[in-house]
Amino acid sequence: MFGYHLISITIAYVIDKLIGDPPNWPHPVRWMGTLIAFLEKRWNRGRAKKSKGVAMLGSVLLISFTITLSVVLAAYTIHPLVGMIVEAVIIATTIAEKSLKEASIEVYQPLTAGDLTEARKKLSYIVGRDTDNLNEAEIARGAIETVAENTSDGVTAPLFWALIGGAPLAMVYRAANTCDSMVGYMNERYKEFGWASAKWDDLLNWIPSRLTGMIMLLGNRPESMSYKKAWSILFRDAKRHPSPNSGWLEAAVAVILGIQLGGKNYYKGYASDRAKMGEPLSPIKADHILKVNAILAKTALLFILVLWLGGGSIEFFIS
Repeated sequence: MFGYHLISITIAYVIDKLIGDPPNWPHPVRWMGTLIAFLEKRWNRGRAKKSKGVAMLGSVLLISFTITLSVVLAAYTIHPLVGMIVEAVIIATTIAEKSLKEASIEVYQPLTAGDLTEARKKLSYIVGRDTDNLNEAEIARGAIETVAENTSDGVTAPLFWALIGGAPLAMVYRAANTCDSMVGYMNERYKEFGWASAKWDDLLNWIPSRLTGMIMLLGNRPESMSYKKAWSILFRDAKRHPSPNSGWLEAAVAVILGIQLGGKNYYKGYASDRAKMGEPLSPIKADHILKVNAILAKTALLFILVLWLGGGSIEFFIS
């Protein structure tokens, strides 16, 4: 079982590296988004919004799991090789390393060219914060934090669940993450309806985010401090983030680059003070966007190697 999953994961990683998510190709996340929007429009009203939100989440996860499992089982009945290839293609749709890198580079290019207006516009496509008045360092920080946080959300977490349960669990993870990204907000409209989506996404990311943060630091020597100090700051700052998981990624990137992430953001004009991650040993610059992408690439590769070691060992002992 783990052997098939590991081969499928590796092929999926290569597929994403080569082609990413072509904008005009059909994609499961778009179908999930359509279903979530349909259910939210009809169920997020009246009383018992929290219960309706649980029902919405359960429906999306069950449909995603059932369809994926049916396709995968049909493929394996033809031949194991066909099954692994089909699983790989499906898993590839749940990861987004190439797309994440490309989105950050679209911020980096106008930023280095001095076109702050265009850089702010590109950043607004990938963050929820207000971007209209950000300076160069704040624009770069937004892009860095997005790549850091989504190293787990968009790459390693779906791979982790793919090892456990193949393409069906990878798709369940992506469905839960999509629900969270659409309705998991603490505002008046979603704080009850999106409660289950936010909690379930936190739960599914709990192990992958911590594992990813530690692999980040193991695989990337800190630029401005010792490993001992870097580990100390990682464990100190990770728990300060309002998200139970994102702090592990942002703190790891901060200590590796010797910069400080977090601070004040604005959302629809309202200030939000986020805990600061890392030490400000170097000012944040546009080039740090390239460096965080290098961390992303190395972490994704190392994560797959860790999965091979872990999954291979389990397969050996149970066989």
